[in-house]
Amino acid sequence: MGWWETRPEDDPVTQPPSAERLWQLTVEHSPVGMTLVRPDGILLSANRALCSMLGFTEDELQGRRFQTLTHPDDLPTHLRLYDETIAGVRSSYRLTKRCVRSDGSTLWGDLSVAVLRDDDGTPLHLIGQIVDVTALREDRERLAAAVELVEHQRRMGQAILDTVDLGLLLIDREGHYEEWNRRHRDFLSLAYPEGHHGRAGQLGEVYAADGTTRVAHDDMPTARAARGEEFDDYRIWVGADPSARRALSVSARSVRDPSGGFAGAVLGYGDVTDLMRAVQSRDDFLAAVSHELRTPLTSVLGHLELLADRGDLLDDVTRQLQVVRRNSLRLQHLVADLLLSAQHREGNPVLSRAASDLSDLLRDAVESATPVAAAQGVELVVDLPPSLPTVIDHERIRQVVDNLVSNAVKYTDAGGRVELRLRATGPEVEIAVSDTGMGIDADDLDRVFTPFFRSQEARERVTPGVGLGLGIAKSIVAAHGGRIEISSAPADGTTVRVLLPSTWPDPPSL
Repeated sequence: MGWWETRPEDDPVTQPPSAERLWQLTVEHSPVGMTLVRPDGILLSANRALCSMLGFTEDELQGRRFQTLTHPDDLPTHLRLYDETIAGVRSSYRLTKRCVRSDGSTLWGDLSVAVLRDDDGTPLHLIGQIVDVTALREDRERLAAAVELVEHQRRMGQAILDTVDLGLLLIDREGHYEEWNRRHRDFLSLAYPEGHHGRAGQLGEVYAADGTTRVAHDDMPTARAARGEEFDDYRIWVGADPSARRALSVSARSVRDPSGGFAGAVLGYGDVTDLMRAVQSRDDFLAAVSHELRTPLTSVLGHLELLADRGDLLDDVTRQLQVVRRNSLRLQHLVADLLLSAQHREGNPVLSRAASDLSDLLRDAVESATPVAAAQGVELVVDLPPSLPTVIDHERIRQVVDNLVSNAVKYTDAGGRVELRLRATGPEVEIAVSDTGMGIDADDLDRVFTPFFRSQEARERVTPGVGLGLGIAKSIVAAHGGRIEISSAPADGTTVRVLLPSTWPDPPSL
């Protein structure tokens, strides 16, 4: 008869069960596997839970040694603990071990064992309780494997980030530094020789693109990024020693949480020191060469003017002198562009503002360009108000307009048209130059203001020019507080819009 079989004398209807019977029923129906084991390791009993765990009946388990139910790899540990308990070294033990089910599969169990002794200390039997932790063990193993995979991927990612020659930085929504790679640590050591506090906007040996002006807190790349700004190619210098400092091009992108809120930012720091120094060397060279060329060119043009004033020259000599003068003027303009290009990259040009009529300025520019346009078979069309007074640097804006009209005529084939428009639009004045020329490829549009850049088609057509005019025009317009925009498509012409403030703020009083 099993523990759970009710005897008539224990029927609760006729009489309450004895305490011993209640205990037997409790053990039998416990969700924890329970057994009694003789000191020699033979199982005396097993409750329902244990039978269910191992897939044996109680009769099959009774008389079986616990060693046969233990996985071979865990048996040495179990035997050691068991023998120590029988010998009195310990009164109980607990271990997690693998059990072998009737079908040969493995069950992970959390086993607790205590010994019961008689009055003289002789062990009578051992009480064993076991809880099935197979699912928990598997979950832990899966979790451990997942953690190891994540850690492996983290190490791989960090190794990759440390390999790239780009400083990378991640900040949180509060501007705290979260992660950065080895390259960025190098930049931090230059910018903050006394250490960084891991907070956006910290001031240090950080300078603006000119290499001399210290960057203010609000203009620090990390401070801007922490405010949610996104930007590209923000140039700074880091380091106090001019011989060891580095020029960095910084870009930033915001990180958003699932609801679209600001969660931080990622910043990339590219080392552009060689480029910046090469540009500076080039500009110094161009400025020096331009200065050296201007004096002899001025002398050549002066003597050409003197020769032109003579009345005793033959007609063919006069024509030849005109060719020399025309080409000398072209060379003088090129030298001036080279010099201006170098000066503009050092900062915005100094302006001499005064009251001016933009309509008159544009008419003069068109009149000057008309002979060249007529010779090339290009129609010049103007759409100007009778007058549009404003405050500008007349010569500088004339240089911008001359450049735009010259480009439009230069890149428009015979039979095409160039249109010059002027409009006052509220707080701005708009000058637009449109042509029906060859247009610009979309890939080149972002580069047209880069010094010395010329499109592939312009090079293939061998169109005269060195690619400085638009860059100079942009600098002049920016110095006026305006902006210049360009739209174009291949074979569909180009439109350049210059937008200037309609009024100029009064200079601060001294």
